[in-house]
Amino acid sequence: MNSKKIKWNVFIYFLIFTGFLLGLLWIFQTVFLSDMYKFVRKQEMNSAIVQVEENINSPKLDQILFEIELNKEIIVRPTKDFQRPGQRRMNRRQEESITKEHKFKLENGKDTSLTFYALITPVDATVSTLKIQLLIVSIIMIIFSIIMASIISKRISKPIENINKSAKKLAIGNYEVDFTGEGYLEVRELSNTLNIATKELSKVEKLRRDLMGNISHDLRTPLALIYSYAEIMNDFPEEITPDQSQVIMDETMRLTSLVNDILDISNFETGNYELSQSRFNLTEVLEETINRTEEFIKKNGYSLKFEYTNHIYVDADKVKITQAFYNLLTNAINHTGNDKTVWIKQIVEDDMVKIQVIDNGEGIEKKDLPNIWERYYKLNNTHNRALIGTGLGLSIVREIIELHGGKYGVESKPRKGSIFWFSLKRENKKMECK
Repeated sequence: MNSKKIKWNVFIYFLIFTGFLLGLLWIFQTVFLSDMYKFVRKQEMNSAIVQVEENINSPKLDQILFEIELNKEIIVRPTKDFQRPGQRRMNRRQEESITKEHKFKLENGKDTSLTFYALITPVDATVSTLKIQLLIVSIIMIIFSIIMASIISKRISKPIENINKSAKKLAIGNYEVDFTGEGYLEVRELSNTLNIATKELSKVEKLRRDLMGNISHDLRTPLALIYSYAEIMNDFPEEITPDQSQVIMDETMRLTSLVNDILDISNFETGNYELSQSRFNLTEVLEETINRTEEFIKKNGYSLKFEYTNHIYVDADKVKITQAFYNLLTNAINHTGNDKTVWIKQIVEDDMVKIQVIDNGEGIEKKDLPNIWERYYKLNNTHNRALIGTGLGLSIVREIIELHGGKYGVESKPRKGSIFWFSLKRENKKMECK
């Protein structure tokens, strides 16, 4: 595993890049200088031949030949009159030259032959001079590259190091940490993303603590009741009444329901739940659920009203859809108004069926509406024991309806009650009956 810091990697890479450029410069300015010089002289001679060919019949030809000799040091003479210039010796090496003979077509139809001669001067002295210059330039560039590499590596690594320090604080549970990105766009975007993640983690942590407190409250109360009545039965077995036994059974059912809801939430979070879809009569399922629930609550004065026109069939997971509806129903019962009446409406909308659960309770503030479907959200800091249900139902409703590809929502105003609803795609109309 590479444990080198990013600033040292940047520093080393920058120096390697600088060394590579210096190496190329040395090679081309020393080793290949002579060959490149010869190549350039050949190109200049070819260019001169083309220029003469274009102007062979021009009255300015002599002027052009003079300029070629003056500017490019290429001698052009008629081949019959051409004589190679006298050879000189420099540094005990004979100078090289390039000689080309080329025929040109005159306007009178005759041909003329010209010889082009270019001297190639030895570049040994030039190479020696360049080596000294390159040595000086290399030293300057190395010093400059070290300084620049240090500045750039620190500029790149510093904000990342700061983010890393903040991330370590976040890892140990400090959600007040702030990520500050400087300089580069990617670093700023990373900081913004981490700040958003920190905010969401802080929210989840708060809601998790609230959930644990609420669950502890919901567990403590039925356990205390069960223990109290069990103790009475143990101490006074001859005084056991059906009501006492019923309390134990009711509280045991409440505990079972709470545990089941917690397990459902866990399965939804981990993605371990698969739907078991089948075609069934949704209207009958709703009616059966309403009747069973009403048996439990009618002794407390609650009433459930169901309105529908036709029996509607859907292709869905019967158990989970029943659970989603039951959760909305118990939520409405726990929050309905003084009339203690909950209305359930089945509404057909094109190829969809919409189920509404309506209460006349305290309603919900507008700012809280987007959050009520969250797993751990509660509307206030006080936790009240629900008449029925566990208080975790809305998040389960959301997960179930989303798994079915349906829609869900709520319409509510403070002190005017709430309308919770979900909608599913219904089966073909021919399969429905009154």
